[in-house]
Amino acid sequence: MIEPINVGIIGTGWCGGIRATACAANPLVEGIYVAEVRPERLAEVAAEVKARKATAEWRELLDVKEIDAFFISATPETTHFPMARDCLSAGKHVFLEKPIALELHEADELIQLARAKGVKFTIGYSQRFNHKFAYVKKCLDDGSLGKPISALVSRHIARSLGNKISGRTKLSPAAMEATHDIDYILWLLAPRKPVKVYSQSVYGVKKDSHGVPDCQWITITMDDGVAFVVGAGWILPPGYPNFSWCWIEFIGSEGAVFVDNTHRDVVHMSMNNGAQFPMSSMPGEFVGHTYAGPMAPETDHFVAACALDRAVLVTPEQARTVMECYIAADLSAERGEAVSLPLPEGRVA
Repeated sequence: MIEPINVGIIGTGWCGGIRATACAANPLVEGIYVAEVRPERLAEVAAEVKARKATAEWRELLDVKEIDAFFISATPETTHFPMARDCLSAGKHVFLEKPIALELHEADELIQLARAKGVKFTIGYSQRFNHKFAYVKKCLDDGSLGKPISALVSRHIARSLGNKISGRTKLSPAAMEATHDIDYILWLLAPRKPVKVYSQSVYGVKKDSHGVPDCQWITITMDDGVAFVVGAGWILPPGYPNFSWCWIEFIGSEGAVFVDNTHRDVVHMSMNNGAQFPMSSMPGEFVGHTYAGPMAPETDHFVAACALDRAVLVTPEQARTVMECYIAADLSAERGEAVSLPLPEGRVA
């Protein structure tokens, strides 16, 4: 007999709101509990999902014994480690938006804690749930691409979203944007392991206003010689809110796949806003009765993993490896030289 679960949503901003709405529509979810520091947003989401409890203090949800799993979507990113630590310590399953932590030793502590408690723990690398991206994985698995040779991912997002992200944290484009694509290519290339990272950052528009690079290019070499490049920028001119433009090339010995995820397939033109490209954000958005994008299916996947005792697609160990790569990328950009992996547990200067 399938037992529905109760979920707690910590942080109901853009991503947390999507999680809450998706959970409310999922038949495996019995009850929803939400925590949000903004009173207006808390009331809005609580009413929409018919929350059993709504509070401004997330720790109050730890006292709710009925909660089986938590979605942690809070910002800034400095909150991730303590929130995840306390939820895991309470014996709850945890879905944590990226990054897994700010330091490698924090990630290690969370991984060990989840193992000790015997609970599900995963990180929000939603691009694995993009059907176009999953197609590349299918081609690799069925052998039609042959042996992997190289890959390229180029991603750029609108300046308004870049300002929002870099305004709350000083983490780099590698840590906050390219991280999704590093995870994606590492997933494709598993069980290969990354051994060397070289990166360059470019400063311009955001240097004085936010103190972060405008874009960052990262080359990662795997233990068998396969190499891939990820480029991430966040200064595109104004466009559709939260616009994301992505292009992927994956080259193998017997074939190649090119993925156009630049969201030019739907154009909405108006006298007020000119040409816009709806449904073009990385997480996606609700469109009436359906959802366009990867985040709602990702949410459903974690709910099913908890309710039906299935494995999660993104393991915390994989998320730690991604973290190690983007830390190495930042170190490489600072030093002007390649950085070898593995890194020590703490971030080094």
